[in-house]
Amino acid sequence: MTLYKLTLLLHSGFRYIVMVLLLLAVLQSFAGWLSKKEYTEGNRKLNLFALISAHTQLLIGLALYFISPFVVFAKETMHEATARYWTVEHISMMIFAIVLITIGHSKSKKETLPENKHRTIAIFYTLAIIVVVVAIVQSKRAFFGMSN
Repeated sequence: MTLYKLTLLLHSGFRYIVMVLLLLAVLQSFAGWLSKKEYTEGNRKLNLFALISAHTQLLIGLALYFISPFVVFAKETMHEATARYWTVEHISMMIFAIVLITIGHSKSKKETLPENKHRTIAIFYTLAIIVVVVAIVQSKRAFFGMSN
C-alpha cells in the first residue's frame, strides 16, 4: 500500500469520527440551550473532543494535500473542475469549517451563562457541519463509503 493510499484511507475513515463528534456536540448543545440546562464537564469534553478531532483531520488532510495526484499546482488548475476542487475549494472550505469550530469553542469558553455556552457551540458547530456537508457534496463522491 502506498503512502498516498494509506493517508487517503486514514483521512476518509477519520471523517466519521469527526462527524459523529460534531453531531453529538450540536445535539447536546441545542438540547442544553433550549432547555436551559447546566453546562457540564461532559459538555465541555465532548465539545473539546469534536474540536480536537477536526484539527486532527485537518493535519491528516494537509499531509494528503501534498501527496495527492488530484492536487495540481499549475496554471491550468483553475480551468479544470476536478483539479480546482481538490487544490483550492476542498481545502478552503474545510479550513473555514475548522475556523468556525475553533471560534465557537473559544467563544463558548468566555461565556458565563450556561445557555450562552450551549448556544455558541450550537451555532458555530452547526455552521461548520453545513460547510463540511457542502464540501463533500461538491466533490461528487459518495457521502458514505470510502474515497477512491
